[in-house]
Amino acid sequence: MSQHERSISLIGEENIEKLKKSTVTVLGLGGVGSYAAEALARSGVGKLVLVDFSVIQSSNINRQIYALHSTVGKAKTILAAKRIADINPACEVVLFQEKITKETAGKFLIETDAVIDAIDDIAAKVAVAKYCYENKIPLISSMGTGNKIDAQKLRVADIYRTKICPLAKKMRHELKKECVPELKVVFSEEPPMNRNVPPSSMIFVPAAVGLLLAKEIIFSLLSEINQNS
Repeated sequence: MSQHERSISLIGEENIEKLKKSTVTVLGLGGVGSYAAEALARSGVGKLVLVDFSVIQSSNINRQIYALHSTVGKAKTILAAKRIADINPACEVVLFQEKITKETAGKFLIETDAVIDAIDDIAAKVAVAKYCYENKIPLISSMGTGNKIDAQKLRVADIYRTKICPLAKKMRHELKKECVPELKVVFSEEPPMNRNVPPSSMIFVPAAVGLLLAKEIIFSLLSEINQNS
């Protein structure tokens, strides 16, 4: 029995084969990116390029899929690779344990079919968006999840049609300066719960964002499913 049997029943063997031949880059493996990578691996994507410089901290345990008491202090990239190898042994995993910056963003985006942006740094996010736009690489970007708790308020839209999200507002301003006219994003219409504390989150919203990011990328890789949805 194939591990993809139920997926084949839903979207067809031909589409699973397309996913097996696809490469997706995931930038950031925190509360959002870790769930995106998980969904891509379980869906049968053949090659994942994972980029994150950080290690697990105890404060990550409430929401990040690789965060356990036994993994505190360990690199997220290494933990992701081990988990994916057990989920989908056929998946090739390429790791970059590096910080994504405005200057380095392009080096991680070579020879990929699609990109998920799950990082926080605005300058780096804008650089990724500009590179992908100029090179016609499908990209979807996560907006802010801090101080939000209602996953039902999540939406997928072009960034120029977003509202309420403070990060999206800042991104729009910077993207206009870089002449980037479009960017698909996942954002929340929920007003932040408490603006007087540092950005905080529980598992509900970041995990849901990660799954939505993965779904949108898979739909972009399988255009006929996207057309029929």
